[in-house]
Amino acid sequence: MNIKLLSPSDWKDYELIDCGNFEKLERFGRYTIARPEPQAIWNKSLPASEWEQRADAYFRKDKRNEERGEWICKPRMAQQWFVNYVHDSMKIRLRLGLTSFKHVGIFPEQAENWNFIHEQTRRIGNNCRVLNLFAYTGGASLAAKSAGADVTHVDSVKQVINWSRENMEASGLDGIRWIVEDALKFVRREVKRGKRYNGIILDPPAYGRGPEGEKWILEENINEMLTLCSQLLEDKNSFLVLNLYSMGLSALLARSAVRQLFGVCPGEQFGELYVTDSFEKALPLGVYYRMWRE
Repeated sequence: MNIKLLSPSDWKDYELIDCGNFEKLERFGRYTIARPEPQAIWNKSLPASEWEQRADAYFRKDKRNEERGEWICKPRMAQQWFVNYVHDSMKIRLRLGLTSFKHVGIFPEQAENWNFIHEQTRRIGNNCRVLNLFAYTGGASLAAKSAGADVTHVDSVKQVINWSRENMEASGLDGIRWIVEDALKFVRREVKRGKRYNGIILDPPAYGRGPEGEKWILEENINEMLTLCSQLLEDKNSFLVLNLYSMGLSALLARSAVRQLFGVCPGEQFGELYVTDSFEKALPLGVYYRMWRE
């Protein structure tokens, strides 16, 4: 067994200050925001007055639509700004923004996976081909590209692809292949084409829609997606990263699903991704499974 809890460390531009009562207070660079967090089931450590004083913006849910809402901002709060992430030889720059879905453009707990992707890409070396599915704003794509990979970045939302391109340019990188398409439809075609990749990154949402209305439901579609990816991944000099955010899904479930299709791999890690606030409360933010072949 290789169960590991992963939490980003030494990230100067990010800090989880406090969490509790189904909210979290975070600093991204020079700005601090407060937003909902369903996993923070305990009490806050700081008083409400401290949260109010520190937060440059807080998210208020729309009572008619639980998935959306609006940001209430103080005058000093910017609508867009940048943060930096540095690890080893990886130096990436990411543009943040306040969205109506409470997200800001990055999931900080993924920094540990960025490190792994960067290190695995460097290990494989020249001509490493990496496929990033459900790629969002591209932190994982930049981690691979900064290590010299040939990166294919797939997301179904054109505006998000444009955001990813901004991040690439801000990081001083170029040459990422952008694909605006339903991820499942794309991998089906790649299998038919006989394509192969050294690295595959899977970061699927619980629910989603493709550009032509294609429906993605994690529990219904993940097995087909993993089956296809097992045909795309090289047998040697390769790696896989799988993230799952749906509450109720475990790291052991992810491990079993991957092992059945990819085979038992001597190099594997699985467990929970989390961030610890300044009061040592560990906030779980998803599960992961990752494996590598030499």
